[in-house]
Amino acid sequence: MLDVVFAMSPPPEGADGGGGGFLTLLPPMIMMFAIFYFILIRPQQKKQKEVQKLLDDLKEGDNVVTLSGIHGTVKKLKDDTVMLQIADNVKIKINRTSIAALKSEGK
Repeated sequence: MLDVVFAMSPPPEGADGGGGGFLTLLPPMIMMFAIFYFILIRPQQKKQKEVQKLLDDLKEGDNVVTLSGIHGTVKKLKDDTVMLQIADNVKIKINRTSIAALKSEGK
């Protein structure tokens, strides 16, 4: 008879086996997304905007450094390409996206 009473009684607290519902998992997931956004996504978007602004503001006569480390002076600009003079009578044609940075005059 006691077996039937124990079988019919509700389980003790903490032994429901469900581990909580979906709502208990939601706040940690939101916090993880917020951390990823502020640590990874936002700085990358900011850097992309800076690089795009650099490429848009490029003009003839600018001293630049390419992604491969070549230093040169911009001679001609087209939509997607740049003619870069790297030495006397030596010009190379590169993609505009290959430019990494502007080189300041003092360096």
